[in-house]
Amino acid sequence: MSEPLSVWIEQDLCTGDGLCVQYAPEVFEFDVDGLAYVKDSCGALLASPGARANVPPELRLDVISSADECPGDCIHVVRAADDVEVAGPDAS
Repeated sequence: MSEPLSVWIEQDLCTGDGLCVQYAPEVFEFDVDGLAYVKDSCGALLASPGARANVPPELRLDVISSADECPGDCIHVVRAADDVEVAGPDAS
């Protein structure tokens, strides 16, 4: 997959297991509430629930793997062009 992707986390479902942070620490980070959030391209935490971040091309597979392996099933990876989910709970 070579098209631009974005990612967001549904914090209400986050279990705080940290697999996403292990897979892609450049994209995911824990906040003080113990839940995972996404980071922007400069590495700043986007602590608003549902905030989206662009997925760097070199981390696409890591971000998709984090969505596939997430025990909370709360990571949504979507195509930037049309918002179709390619990994996560709503992916077909």
